[in-house]
Amino acid sequence: MRHYPQQLLQQLADGQFHSGQAIATQLGVSRTAVWKKIRRTVIALGVEIEAVPGRGYRLTLPLELLDAEQIRAELQRHHLRQPSQLELHPQLDSTNRHLLDAALNGAPSGSVCLAEHQSAGRGRRGRRWISPFGGNLYLSLLHRSPRPPTTLGGLSIAVGLTLATLLRKLGGEEICVKWPNDLLWQGRKLGGVLIEVAGEQYGPSRAVIGVGLNLRLSTQQGGEIDQPWVDLYQIFGAEMPSRNQLAAQLIGALLELTETFEQYGLEPWLEQWNRLDHYANRPVRLLLGDREERGICRGIDSQGALLLEQEGKIRPFCGGEISLRKENREPL
Repeated sequence: MRHYPQQLLQQLADGQFHSGQAIATQLGVSRTAVWKKIRRTVIALGVEIEAVPGRGYRLTLPLELLDAEQIRAELQRHHLRQPSQLELHPQLDSTNRHLLDAALNGAPSGSVCLAEHQSAGRGRRGRRWISPFGGNLYLSLLHRSPRPPTTLGGLSIAVGLTLATLLRKLGGEEICVKWPNDLLWQGRKLGGVLIEVAGEQYGPSRAVIGVGLNLRLSTQQGGEIDQPWVDLYQIFGAEMPSRNQLAAQLIGALLELTETFEQYGLEPWLEQWNRLDHYANRPVRLLLGDREERGICRGIDSQGALLLEQEGKIRPFCGGEISLRKENREPL
């Protein structure tokens, strides 16, 4: 029973109409059972399936399902480093949580986990990450470091910049970053990073780098997001890279990033941040729990802390959530 959603979506992935009888034959069920299976799939995985009498069923948006062989082949063509392990799952609660558990059981550094769907995807500050089946990328990578956990604070900055730089090279020229690690396009959120670090006080430590990237969302799926959003399809249109190619490019870039970060820390990315920071030199609000700080955004320091200019002085802040001041917000 648990394989029906995956089999059904593989059959409907092309976005074309498929008759109820063809689906029933493929799944090995009666035609009368097909609609029940489809309803369960819609509810469980967040996909949208259209039913038209006389024509059958189709996905509102076609899907490109993840393929481990395609991802590895793309990595071999373009990247020197390869993941030590590559796992693809139809559904997980969270790719980060899965790798955190795997790390405790000895998973090697460089292990990568992707999922078609997350039932409990997480963003920063406990937010829910909307994770419909097959519409986006949900990816986590395990990095083991000899460093103490406290020295990995700048890793999220480096990850956000690496992703933005990659997507800009592919054609998303206006993609930029928001401190500490969100990806934006024209002020709307395209993706985010969640890094969870644990380890001994003086090292070693382990970091799970989670990436969520919007590829193609329907209006209904996007309606569940509580802030202005965008997906790569809106940016690239027909020129958008394939989902498997993009997954491989992200994995390769992250593996190369962790190697560089171990050698040089955040230093190689500091100048790049100043070029891609969406809020650079703009009046912002910084929310720190129940407290609010206001100032002019002046970039980051060598540890990745946000620098605010307040009354002529520069102060670093290591946490919180920034936004433009109300009088300076851009139209949505």
